[in-house]
Amino acid sequence: MTNNTSLEIYNQPDLWIKTYNQLQNHQEALSKFLAMVYGFDDLSIVLTGAGTSAFIGKVLQGPFQKRTNIPTRAIATTDLVSHPSMFFQSGRTTLLVSFARSGDSPESVAAVELADEVCDNVYHLIISCNQNGKLARSKNPSNKYIFILPEGANDKGLAMTGSFTSMLLVGLLIARIEDLSSLKSQVLQLSDYANEVLDNYIEKLKQVAALDFKRAVFLGSGPQLGVAEESHLKLQELTDGIVICKHDSFLGFRHGPKAIIDDSTLIVYLFSNNTFVQQYEEDLIQQISNGGKGIYSIAIMESDNDEVAVDLKIITGNAHENLDEEFLAVCNILPAQLLGYFKSLQLGINPDNPSISGAISRVVKGVEIYPYQEVLKNV
Repeated sequence: MTNNTSLEIYNQPDLWIKTYNQLQNHQEALSKFLAMVYGFDDLSIVLTGAGTSAFIGKVLQGPFQKRTNIPTRAIATTDLVSHPSMFFQSGRTTLLVSFARSGDSPESVAAVELADEVCDNVYHLIISCNQNGKLARSKNPSNKYIFILPEGANDKGLAMTGSFTSMLLVGLLIARIEDLSSLKSQVLQLSDYANEVLDNYIEKLKQVAALDFKRAVFLGSGPQLGVAEESHLKLQELTDGIVICKHDSFLGFRHGPKAIIDDSTLIVYLFSNNTFVQQYEEDLIQQISNGGKGIYSIAIMESDNDEVAVDLKIITGNAHENLDEEFLAVCNILPAQLLGYFKSLQLGINPDNPSISGAISRVVKGVEIYPYQEVLKNV
């Protein structure tokens, strides 16, 4: 496997360590910037991005709010740009945290500009993989902090892999920036978990990819819900939409979406390591096992769980060491990346450029950004 996508999937364990080291070099300056912003009593945080980058915010929203104790929302740039007045509060101090692989997506650039225009007091934390992107070179640096990830995070393939996991890791670490030194052990453990998947589950995932599934469902709770959404996109994107994918929470799936399961459906469960949460996850799997089970089922979990009956368990760690729940999100995406990669090959699709029609591209094209003030005058 010598294409960009395979290399970018396989390089993630090392990339996470490089990302941690780079963030450590910024710790003092970034802590100073955040301390200044966090000093505003009326502060709210908005996590944003487009596509896969937006899913980073969905994973981070709960952990970020929990760790900072500041109201935090995840809102995609694609929502901010069309309805800025519904999300930006002009009289409230806002920290807009932008995640962007290229930093050149029209919506990502426009969201930053709109925040400056609409908000009376706004600050920006820009996290990008491209030092030459428009966001990295944005003006008015006095209200911005820009963090650029190591070069290897700027994926060359169409599908975001290392860029997603590395920016997600940065977000998790920034939420606890004062504890950065003590979090190194979690990063090293994450790297070990990823290597466990890459070393021991490749052949099994290749066999699953060879099955004739037409649909796939990814389920996750809490921080894993955003990973389920990214997993759904990754497999669908890398198969050029030949495999139709869905995502949901374990509890939400019962409320109608469960109807998607048929004999051609692959079901992937992303388990929490929180025993309270696992009760709900186990209940749903039991219910599905008693009905339509799909063509194949996979459970991704940190340690084995005898209560879970599926076709394949991907066990990343062991019962004697546990990551903080939100950090599992970084490595739990790997099986979906690998499934998408192997399924694209099985379908005769180039994983580096899976969109045969050109409908999707590495940086979105054809988006026109309209002046917001002119729209207001016409209302």
